Amino acid sequence: MSSQASEKSLEERIELFMRRNFPQIQMHGGDAGIEALDKDTGEVWISLTGACSGCGISPMTIQALKSRMVAEFDEINQVHASTGMGFDYDEPFEPDVSDAPF
Repeated sequence: MSSQASEKSLEERIELFMRRNFPQIQMHGGDAGIEALDKDTGEVWISLTGACSGCGISPMTIQALKSRMVAEFDEINQVHASTGMGFDYDEPFEPDVSDAPF
């Protein structure tokens, strides 16, 4: 690791990584930010906002963020990401149909 990289905080390096590697998020009216970072467990929580909320390709963007971020940062073991739509793409979405009439 270069001395320049070690001088920047992990949070700063993640933010720079997202800006450099995912410019299409901003180009399409969205934004990505760090919600939380746990250096002890190696977990980071990313929130995609703006036009990302409800976007049909958000799941692909999230998967790309997860795989590339874990590969890029030795300190990161797991990436959690959401779009503000009330669920997290980390978990499979299973609607509650227990009271459905059919």
